[in-house]
Amino acid sequence: MAKAFYYGGQAVMEGVMMRGRSSMAVGVRTPEGEIVVWEEPIEPGPVVRSVRNIPLVRGAVVLWDTMLLGMRALIFSANVGLSEEDGEEADDSSMSGMFLWLTVGMSLLFSIGLFFVTPVVTVDLLSRWIDNHHVINIIEGIVRLAILIGYMVGISYMSDIRRVFGYHGAEHMTINAWERGLPVDVEHVREQSLRHVRCGTGFLLIVVVISILFFLLLGRPVWYLLYGSRIVLVPVIAGVAYEIIRAGAAHANNPIMRVILAPGLALQGVTTRPPDDSMIEVAIAAFKRVIATDGLIAESELDPTVIPVGSDAQPLSGISSGRAEPIPTPIEA
Repeated sequence: MAKAFYYGGQAVMEGVMMRGRSSMAVGVRTPEGEIVVWEEPIEPGPVVRSVRNIPLVRGAVVLWDTMLLGMRALIFSANVGLSEEDGEEADDSSMSGMFLWLTVGMSLLFSIGLFFVTPVVTVDLLSRWIDNHHVINIIEGIVRLAILIGYMVGISYMSDIRRVFGYHGAEHMTINAWERGLPVDVEHVREQSLRHVRCGTGFLLIVVVISILFFLLLGRPVWYLLYGSRIVLVPVIAGVAYEIIRAGAAHANNPIMRVILAPGLALQGVTTRPPDDSMIEVAIAAFKRVIATDGLIAESELDPTVIPVGSDAQPLSGISSGRAEPIPTPIEA
């Protein structure tokens, strides 16, 4: 019996990225109103193949892979808008090499600095008046949670981000329709929930909660171990959070899992917006492209008005083709 496969995705600028078994596709609405879809094969590297089935370890690998794919999708969506302004065809020439790795690395450093290091610096000021290490670490966790929620709420007031959150909702609704066995068309997708158990918003919330438990056990060591632990343990915490999200996907109807996942589902009310039909059309175009490549629908079922680009794209070496849970980075909209 074939292993269950979970499709995932990410919202980008005026579009949606969808990840399938063997490829990822990015659908973007151009300024002229057309939908363009760029697809790229996904091939796992030897390191990825060796660790992707190891519990706890695979979480960090999937997170890194998803960040790379997400950044490529973001750059493509930006290129579509820029190329339309310049009258040039969109391509993926700027999506590889040192620029991509540097961008992903800087995004990761920013995320760790904002959500893990900043709370330590903030709470250290209180350690002069509070001697209890457990209390200090709990306060640190509350500050970390406040920064996460405040960040999400804050960017939600930006008009461009609100549109991205609309595409985020369209991504969820499209996958929800597919997983419920419904036709993937605007009529049926429009009726689906904005929430999804595998959303990266819930993942981030679980990371924050788990970090409180981890750091409670560590006490309050000397400063270099204190700050080092907040950085070194990020992959470990991400690995544990991934396993929880994965278990939630497999046992979504379990009462205990529903309680664990409920806060993350509630927080998705901040990071998703009801999409309009034009956004849903883009999400459907990207999703149908990957399931066609996976052989689940015929090529003839694809919308003939959607414009394919980058058909000669080469596989992105090192990216896992394993389970495709969407795990956005903290700076992803």
